[in-house]
Amino acid sequence: MSRPFSAFRANARDHRAGILVAALSSAFGVALVGGVDVMAAFIGGSSMGERASVQLALAIVAGIFFVVAVYVGAIVTTNTFATVIAGRTRTIALLRLIGSSARTQRRSVSGEGLAVGLIGAAVGGAAAAALSLLAVRLLMMAGVLPEAQYPVLSLLMVPPAVIVVLTTWLASWVGSRRVLTVTPVQALGAAQERPAAAVRSRGRLAVSLVLILSGAALLVLGLLLGTGVFVRVSATLAQLSSYGVLVALPGGILSFTGIVLAAPFFLPSVLRAVGLLFGRGAAGRLAAANAVRNPERSSRTAIGLVIGVTLITMFVVAASTWQALIRDAEAREPGMYEGSDGIIGVTMAVFTVLVGFSAMIAACGVVNTLSLSVLQRSRELGLLRALGFTAGQVRRMVLAESAQLTVASVLTGLALGTLYGWIGAQSLLGMIPGGGVLAPVLPWPFLAAIVLGAALLAVVAALAPTRRATRVSPVAALAVE
Repeated sequence: MSRPFSAFRANARDHRAGILVAALSSAFGVALVGGVDVMAAFIGGSSMGERASVQLALAIVAGIFFVVAVYVGAIVTTNTFATVIAGRTRTIALLRLIGSSARTQRRSVSGEGLAVGLIGAAVGGAAAAALSLLAVRLLMMAGVLPEAQYPVLSLLMVPPAVIVVLTTWLASWVGSRRVLTVTPVQALGAAQERPAAAVRSRGRLAVSLVLILSGAALLVLGLLLGTGVFVRVSATLAQLSSYGVLVALPGGILSFTGIVLAAPFFLPSVLRAVGLLFGRGAAGRLAAANAVRNPERSSRTAIGLVIGVTLITMFVVAASTWQALIRDAEAREPGMYEGSDGIIGVTMAVFTVLVGFSAMIAACGVVNTLSLSVLQRSRELGLLRALGFTAGQVRRMVLAESAQLTVASVLTGLALGTLYGWIGAQSLLGMIPGGGVLAPVLPWPFLAAIVLGAALLAVVAALAPTRRATRVSPVAALAVE
């Protein structure tokens, strides 16, 4: 294990955001386990807690949230490692040139991922356990929770941290697959993105379509089960209606994975179309053209923001729709939902924490990917300076790219997040007594905050590295290290 950790120490600066993502994912899972134990004890003491279906629904929701947290952490880590490797192409090629094999280099990179996972999971898990104890104490002092002995710490907090380590390791292995394509001859030139033909392969398109279509089918099936469409059709399917969300969950994961894989096929064109709205000046036209000229870089950068907006929107819409479903069911069957106000309050507080964790995980991925993407373009920016672009024009070009990235990614993320959040809430609670089918509840203030936050994040993440890159003289930027 000494070689992987020595490689990690040599490249520690590249992995700060990765460690933070792993820590947040681990903290998310550990805090979720503690939160579910506390909510189970709280609900168990109420009249609603007498029904096993409530406890089952709570356990299902906890499992879903944890799977989502680990999945998003893995996607963000994979995206981050792919960006890091794109900037290390020439270094890896030099090592290949002096005799190192591609598989040795890939093992080194995946070893760095293991180190990132171990450090992040340990720090995040320990912090979450301590904060869970503190949060329960504060909630009791505030009167939100009644005084009682709540089982916050348990051995069930260990598996989430272990899973984060394994998924981060696997994500680094998947993200480092580009190492196998780096040839020794690339050491003679600068690191470059792969050509569009290599990124948009037929195999990639076929796999993407299979994942999207199969995931969409499971989403529809889960929604139909959760809303009770099959109750009158089959007694067996009627018994499965309570588990519609368990069918919809893999559908969401499969379909979103397909969308991530298909990003180089559709996102560059969307980015270019949006970019044309920002003016016909040299900086604006070049920003729009860059999206198509470098489909791998543009789609990899955009998908990070899409993931963040989708995740946060999904939680916000799911929470609002879930609350509306409970209120609607309570109005129809008031006797069955006695004491639900306190449960709704505690649950919405948990949802708020989940949205906060989701925002931090997404923000880390977006900032790291955008910053690395700009810093790795020093030669390109230096060439523009040498051709006559001023530092101000270069900054305007990068900001125009960030603006088109924000508009395209936010629109895509809002649409996906609204769809996933509504299906999740409806497939979970559509069959509760007094429940039914409701349209997605869109909390516009929260959605507006998401849009403004995404725009600010994209600009801040790109502005600082752009200022740093434009301070370098064109001659120094064009020099081959």
